[in-house]
Amino acid sequence: MKKIVLAAILLLFTAQGVWAVRVKDLVQIQGVRENKLSGYGLVVGLNGTGDKAGTGTQYTVNALANMLRNMGIQVTADELKMKNVAAVVVTAALPPFARSTQKLDCTVSSMGDATSLAGGTLISAPLYGPDGKVYALAQGPLSVGGFAVSGSSGTGMTKNFPTVGMIPGGAVVERSLDLNLGPQMTLVMNNPDFTTAGRVVNSINAKLGTQVASAADLSTIRLDVPASYQNRLVDFISLVESADVTPDNRARVIVNERTGTVIVGSEVKISSVAIAHGNLRIKVTEQPQVSQPLPLSQGSTTVVPQTGVDVEEGGKRLILLKPGTTIGDLVNALNAVGVSPRDLVVILQGIKRSGALYADLEVI
Repeated sequence: MKKIVLAAILLLFTAQGVWAVRVKDLVQIQGVRENKLSGYGLVVGLNGTGDKAGTGTQYTVNALANMLRNMGIQVTADELKMKNVAAVVVTAALPPFARSTQKLDCTVSSMGDATSLAGGTLISAPLYGPDGKVYALAQGPLSVGGFAVSGSSGTGMTKNFPTVGMIPGGAVVERSLDLNLGPQMTLVMNNPDFTTAGRVVNSINAKLGTQVASAADLSTIRLDVPASYQNRLVDFISLVESADVTPDNRARVIVNERTGTVIVGSEVKISSVAIAHGNLRIKVTEQPQVSQPLPLSQGSTTVVPQTGVDVEEGGKRLILLKPGTTIGDLVNALNAVGVSPRDLVVILQGIKRSGALYADLEVI
């Protein structure tokens, strides 16, 4: 009998309550976020693993020719060999309140037909923000956590992704990013919920001893910075983020039919319902047998397949769940019958359709 082993999922079933968490883990300050930067660059110094000229990567040749012209070297695209150069896209995340000279980690990804960026060096590449302005400048040797090797016969081996590399601290911020939080701030809930938003407001007001927070809707909380904290915004935000709140979420069941995974929240309840489950197993076997002709019969030896079909229907049992049954009780009852995780998905869908499952059922 194969039991339904839900491992960490069962921890959600048996939880008697939800621990209080910090406001910091429930909300985001509106405007205080990372900004994505990206740019185009060239990686040089590759050992014959760069872009191949004439295979749709002419932009690499043109970019290299333009770079050399800017350095005062007059060449044409036809005079360049590209096997040691690769065109790449450079990406980085600009943190909030970034200042000039601050260093950022950047990711370098091949955009042509280069087979590996191992051993390459990124030439100075400007990184642009969504507004088209340059916010950082990236350059440096790549760290590639993989390799690609091949033999003369065409066979080879590849580990991880050698066409993507990292440059730790390889981008330097050139333009400071200033954010003005002002006397009023807005908190945005990570998981919008009316009850949780109300608890966050009450917790913040109790922490500061004054009415500084108010909920505009289920996902937005407004903060009025007291006069005593106008010049100490860091201290004010630190107090707000450290307030403890017990979040409240909707009862929800998440089902992945492809893998048979079922995630159930602790608030899920089941009313009185009866469940009948039976398994039908069909086993087809085929075993070849040799047919030997009789002596002097002028026959030939042949192989005759012997096919057998075995049908087995599992025992049918009716499970009755009383009102107030928890998911843990349901799992124990289904284990006794021998229900597999995939069968549990079908059963939960049937319980939801019958109206006995008080939770949102989401199938992914």
